[in-house]
Amino acid sequence: MSAELILIFTLAGILLISPFLSNILKLPIAMVEITLGAVAKLLGLLHHNEMFSVLAEVGFLYLMLLAGMEVNLRTILKLDKSVFIKGFLFLFVLYALSIASVFVFKYSVIFIVILPLISIGLMLSIQQEIGKQPWLDLAIKIGVLGELLSILVLTVVSGYFEFGLGKELIFNIGMLFLFLAVLGIGFMALRTLFWWFPKLKIYIMPGSDKYFQDVRIAISMFFIMISIMLLLHLDVVLGAFIVGVFLSTFFEHNKDLEHKLAPFGFGFLITIFFVHVGSALDLSMVSLKLIADALILTFLMIFLRIVSSFLFFKELKLKNTILFGFSLSMPLTLLIAIATLAYQNDVLDDYWFTVVVAAAVLEVIVTMLGIKYIQKKL
Repeated sequence: MSAELILIFTLAGILLISPFLSNILKLPIAMVEITLGAVAKLLGLLHHNEMFSVLAEVGFLYLMLLAGMEVNLRTILKLDKSVFIKGFLFLFVLYALSIASVFVFKYSVIFIVILPLISIGLMLSIQQEIGKQPWLDLAIKIGVLGELLSILVLTVVSGYFEFGLGKELIFNIGMLFLFLAVLGIGFMALRTLFWWFPKLKIYIMPGSDKYFQDVRIAISMFFIMISIMLLLHLDVVLGAFIVGVFLSTFFEHNKDLEHKLAPFGFGFLITIFFVHVGSALDLSMVSLKLIADALILTFLMIFLRIVSSFLFFKELKLKNTILFGFSLSMPLTLLIAIATLAYQNDVLDDYWFTVVVAAAVLEVIVTMLGIKYIQKKL
């Protein structure tokens, strides 16, 4: 049997069994898929394949599209001024502590980017499990600001890897801010247009029609924006995220759009991405030292967020402050994205790439268990 056929059968098998294993083990399906990918690679069932890599890249971008759909700019702009100020102070303290930690632990400079990453994706799964809580609602609002900053940092780092330090990087960053400025103007123009012609939104993005017009428009915008980002030499991750934010902000009337887009992502493309990440791990490198380094990194990232969270102690008190910090400690997808980017550009070697991905998975486990324990026992 050819290697390509073995690859197809392996991916099909992982797609099939990962939901069952996730339910049996009570673990996030992303962790199961990464683990299965690593085991399959160890057994020689997965190998480098151009189509496999392309599908994984599209899967990650599709994941960022869905992440962007959790962000509604109207909601963010309506936040109280005090929440904005404390939110930015929280991020400032988190980045400052991360920089200090890199020097204390003598990590690579890339860890200045890795340690403070924030993503709200898995925070929504916590909300589904324990219900709405005031501390979690605040954490999601601050998490949105943190994720937007993390995406911008990811874009700048990607530019640095592509162009290095110099005029090209400065020009690239200038293009980024010019692009964001144009988006801001476009946002205000569209808000005015839809205010004057509210029925236009429904015409463009109907909630239900036999041609799935809303899905077609969303996917078309997804690929058009990726093409624009490639043309401007900007990180396509930002483009995918922006499309999700745009859809969530201007077409909030179509409540079913995310539910239409999500199954194809989580049922196929995003699974391929996580399996591909797992296949990049070398389980033969696992040792007590590697596990110790992964645990140190895991607890360091959680600790930094809990310490920074004490800015909200007055509003949340001790228990909810700790829960707030824990809930912001699961940047699984962005952490893997940065690690993959650094690994591809030889900034992280095989050992530290494996450490970071292992820490990303461990962080989810520790955070989930920590929140459940604190909720019940304290």
